[in-house]
Amino acid sequence: MTRRIVALDMGTVRIGVAMSDPLGSFAQGVAVWDAEGDWLSDLRELVTCRNVSTVVVGLPIRENGTKGPSAENVEAKTEAVREAFPDLEIVMWDERYTSTIANRVLIEGDVSRKKRKGQVDKVAATVILQGYLDSLRR
Repeated sequence: MTRRIVALDMGTVRIGVAMSDPLGSFAQGVAVWDAEGDWLSDLRELVTCRNVSTVVVGLPIRENGTKGPSAENVEAKTEAVREAFPDLEIVMWDERYTSTIANRVLIEGDVSRKKRKGQVDKVAATVILQGYLDSLRR
């Protein structure tokens, strides 16, 4: 059975989720979860139902390469993922500019400002995952 890879774009309000195709070539946005909700249960269902082997977590590094409060928040949530899923490979991935790229993609796709707000996290997770998948092929 083919193993899939999931990416998480963890914010303080929403968590964008993307998943690879079975061959690990393409990323597709699949969900936006409430960061204050029971997102670990949502992740458990995804991991179980879709045979996930790896979770790629976007780490918000500042332009100067340092970590700020948002990176510390992501690292704390990632630790919760490690504890809940000790058998999964967890990869931290530099997510600089992914939200900017995601917004640009949505604007070019003529998505209204109102609809963009709910979609940008999912698209950002897709950008993170596609970058990771592309790096595996290099």
